[in-house]
Amino acid sequence: MPISAEEIRGNYERIRSEVGPGVTVVAATKYADLEAMELLAEAGVEVVGENRAQDLTAKQERFGDRFRWHFIGHLQSRKAKDVSDLCELVHSLSSASAAKRLSVPALVEVNLAGEETKSGVSPEELSRFIDETRGVGVDVRGLMTMPPLADDPERSRPYFRRLRELAAEHGLAELSMGTSQDYRVAAEEGATFVRVGSVLFGR
Repeated sequence: MPISAEEIRGNYERIRSEVGPGVTVVAATKYADLEAMELLAEAGVEVVGENRAQDLTAKQERFGDRFRWHFIGHLQSRKAKDVSDLCELVHSLSSASAAKRLSVPALVEVNLAGEETKSGVSPEELSRFIDETRGVGVDVRGLMTMPPLADDPERSRPYFRRLRELAAEHGLAELSMGTSQDYRVAAEEGATFVRVGSVLFGR
C-alpha cells in the first residue's frame, strides 16, 4: 500500500491528464481492503469498480456515497439484483438470465479473442444479445472488453479498435476498455472508461 493518500492523488491526477477529460477513471478495487478504500476517498477518487458482489456490499456499507459505484467483475444472475441496488453502472453484462434481474444501465462484455477462460458475448452473437437484453428492459449504454494479457500495450490496440467499431455499428456511446497496463492505448482508441488498479496504488 502507498504511504499516503497524496501519492494516490498524484497518480490519479496523472492518469486523468493522460486519458483526457472525456474518459472516466474507474479505480479497480478488487484487491483494496477498507484501509485502502479510505485512502482512495481521501485522494479524491470519484468512481470505484468492484469485482465481487459480497465485497461490493461490505465496502458500500462502509463508504456509501463517498464514491460512485460500478460493477466490473463477472456478473452472476443470482447477484444481479444485489448489484443493481448498489451500483450506477454494470460493465460486464454477458448473460440473459442476469439481464432479467438487472435494473441499472449496463455495458455488454464482448469476448473479442474468443478466450475460453473469459466471460463475454462473441462478436457474432452481439446483435442478438443486445436486442434480447433491451427486450427485458435493460438500458444498454455500451461495450466492455478485456484483451489477452500481453507485455506490450500495443498488442491490445486491435481489440480496442474492434470494440469501438462494434459500438459504432450498434449506436452505443460508452466503451469500457483498458487497465493499468494499457489504459493510454485504450484512451487513444476511444475508451470512455478505463479500469485501473495497480498503477493507481503506485505498484
